[in-house]
Amino acid sequence: MEPSVLKFWRDYVNSLAPGLYQQKMPADVFAFGDSRELVDRLAMLVREGVKTATCSALWTYEEEQKPLPRRGDLSVVLDGNCVPVAIIETVDVFVSPFNEVPESFAYDEGEGDRSLGYWREAHRRYFSRCLKNRAFDERMPLVCERFRVVHLAAF
Repeated sequence: MEPSVLKFWRDYVNSLAPGLYQQKMPADVFAFGDSRELVDRLAMLVREGVKTATCSALWTYEEEQKPLPRRGDLSVVLDGNCVPVAIIETVDVFVSPFNEVPESFAYDEGEGDRSLGYWREAHRRYFSRCLKNRAFDERMPLVCERFRVVHLAAF
């Protein structure tokens, strides 16, 4: 783990009241998006409290043999320079086919005009770019995660 991320995590843990459950390390450290511009834009939406959900292809978790996020997981969100901007807590996780993701979830992702139509088009393009060993499919299973910000970096 990068020293700046570790320091950010430790500063958060040290700010908690004594005796409060403390996850020893973040469940994950990641950036939303696949380009520096998109990563920065999505990180800002998280900071502003607009983006409170995200999704990933279930296939990616299977290929990378990574566990699915779980309720209560704490993760560090990075910006386009790999600088920590927030710690988020997973509050809900469900798996849904792409073409059945609910409108409320698209709204919670906070992107564009927050409509289901915008979400579908943006995510169709994203998954078409990012899937390594599979082609985009309208029925592909997505891991849908809602989260809340529990700590923000000072700017």
